[in-house]
Amino acid sequence: MTARARHTGTARELSETCYFCARGVLEERRVTVDFRWGEKLTIIHNVPATVCNECGERYYDASVVEQMEALAVSGPTQAEVRVPVATLPA
Repeated sequence: MTARARHTGTARELSETCYFCARGVLEERRVTVDFRWGEKLTIIHNVPATVCNECGERYYDASVVEQMEALAVSGPTQAEVRVPVATLPA
């Protein structure tokens, strides 16, 4: 998963100030998550998250993370996309 999942409680229990940058204000939003499970990448739309308006750090409720894991492991997919893969030279 590219965004951090913090299991510090529900989004409403988080303080209004971002834990990560200590400057931003947390806002409830719906986001798109690039969720990685092993070698598999699943793009999940419409994920509820609490997002810092300053640094963009995302916080997810534990139940939301569990739902994303279930979708990534064996959930139904609506579409597939081709993604270019590149490697930086050593």
